Amino acid sequence: MRSPLQITYRHMDSSPALEAEIRDRVEALDQHCERIISCRVVVEAPHQRHRKGTLYHVRVSLHLPNGDVVSDHEHHGAHEHEDVYVAVRDAFAAARRQLDGEMRRHRASSKTQPLRD
Repeated sequence: MRSPLQITYRHMDSSPALEAEIRDRVEALDQHCERIISCRVVVEAPHQRHRKGTLYHVRVSLHLPNGDVVSDHEHHGAHEHEDVYVAVRDAFAAARRQLDGEMRRHRASSKTQPLRD
């Protein structure tokens, strides 16, 4: 990755353990695809006025030479996302799937087409 990782926390405090987890997952994505220029991760807890458990929302934005990959899936009612580490895991899994699709499209578009008579 050419630019440094940017991690933003909203409505919550950061933690060294969570930051290390995010950095490990970004490193894995960077090993998977060298074309990543930059990465921005936003970890958000909803406002404290919610009555039920806190459902964390994690957004992963990857900037590539030919476009962006953004994992921004809302997990309404997914009670497993009351654990911020599970929310991080799922967001990075979705980003990896989208990155794989982008890599497949890039490879398909870069193949040369045979000349026809």
